[in-house]
Amino acid sequence: MTTTTGLRPTRRLILQGAASVALLGLGNLPFAPARSAANDKYPEQAFKQKNEADAIRTLYGKTAEPSDKVKLDAPEIAENGGVVPISVTTSLDKVTSISFFVAENPFALAASYKIPDGTIPAVANRLKMAKTTKLTAIVEADGKLYSATKEVKVTVGGCGG
Repeated sequence: MTTTTGLRPTRRLILQGAASVALLGLGNLPFAPARSAANDKYPEQAFKQKNEADAIRTLYGKTAEPSDKVKLDAPEIAENGGVVPISVTTSLDKVTSISFFVAENPFALAASYKIPDGTIPAVANRLKMAKTTKLTAIVEADGKLYSATKEVKVTVGGCGG
């Protein structure tokens, strides 16, 4: 009878070793954009505002002007208010942020994104909407605010009426 001691090269041991090597290799990658984004101050007070105008004023300190250069894509009728797909694109230059406001939700500011320099200014999300309401997208570009709005009808039970 032969007995062996020590580690045998099993599949589990090989996979654990490969995973360890892969994780150690990630330590050499530059994660500067993630570090710089983490230093942005979270707009906590803006997310606590119940009124859309107050949330916009708290987040940006000024009001937005409607613009046809901001394209807001949202369904006219949302059969499920729990997941309403929305997206915003713009042809404006020097975009620094894009935010979504839902007027009739308990808190008006639904999402706010910082757009890094050189990034294509386009954002898509799925928002929860309590009831039929006005959806507003605000784009901050070159120090000015531009907006697009759309009424989204939220139906109960997906019957469309």
